[in-house]
Amino acid sequence: MTLAWREAINAFKRAPMLSALSITTIAFSLFAFGLFGLVALNIRQALTQIEERVEVRAFLGDGTAPEASAAALGDIQAFPEVASATLITSRQALDRARKELGEFNDIFDAALLPASIDIQLKPGFRDPTHVRAVAARIRTYDFVEDVRFGEEWVEKLHQIRNASTLAGLALGLTFAIVAVIIIGSTIRMAVLARVREIAIMRLVGATDGFVRRPFLIEGALKGAMGGLLALLLTWLANEIVGRVAFEAAFFDIRLSIAGIFAGALIGLGGSAFSVGRHLRDL
Repeated sequence: MTLAWREAINAFKRAPMLSALSITTIAFSLFAFGLFGLVALNIRQALTQIEERVEVRAFLGDGTAPEASAAALGDIQAFPEVASATLITSRQALDRARKELGEFNDIFDAALLPASIDIQLKPGFRDPTHVRAVAARIRTYDFVEDVRFGEEWVEKLHQIRNASTLAGLALGLTFAIVAVIIIGSTIRMAVLARVREIAIMRLVGATDGFVRRPFLIEGALKGAMGGLLALLLTWLANEIVGRVAFEAAFFDIRLSIAGIFAGALIGLGGSAFSVGRHLRDL
């Protein structure tokens, strides 16, 4: 194994320009994929922030006993879909309306708004099906006059999330396939440059595993370096966007490390395919 590592490192020294070209090509291929991933990440976060505003509001009838509303509040808080539930009194509803709609203060001076229970849902339960189910259960209380949750808005938000997810998967898969093809072709060029070396090693009795190992290590190293360079380029692009246009989220440490490992795996796979193909031809 030590010999295989030494041969892989020597390959960088023997053909530095070809190695640099391979790493750069891998980097730009993964950079394009990284940019797409960054866009998808920010769209997902934006949709999540919007989904956090999904809530169910149950309006209570006039004269509802405090004991009844308190008991209902406890029941609703125990729903598996509910993150929190808050009882809003008539006075609190009036103060909130005056604060949010200050230009209509004259109207609210004489108005008496109904008390309500405002329900926030847990992540994963903000789709139309779960929201309707929660609203239907709340309507079973006799003192609940109306339940509202912006049904059309929730439906459209769910459709947007589904469409963005499908488009993201399709485009992401396309970018990944293109990256694999480009990287595989780049590594194949490096293998072709050493066809004579492979043939000589076979003539002196080297096994396929012995011949393959240095190329596999070399491919993995190039892929990892390309992945690291692509991550750096993606970070620079994100910083430029943040300074010129708007603040954008970046990959966390887990996704960043996964990107570098992905580059190494792609380099390893491309080398394995290219070397295996030439070994069969010899």
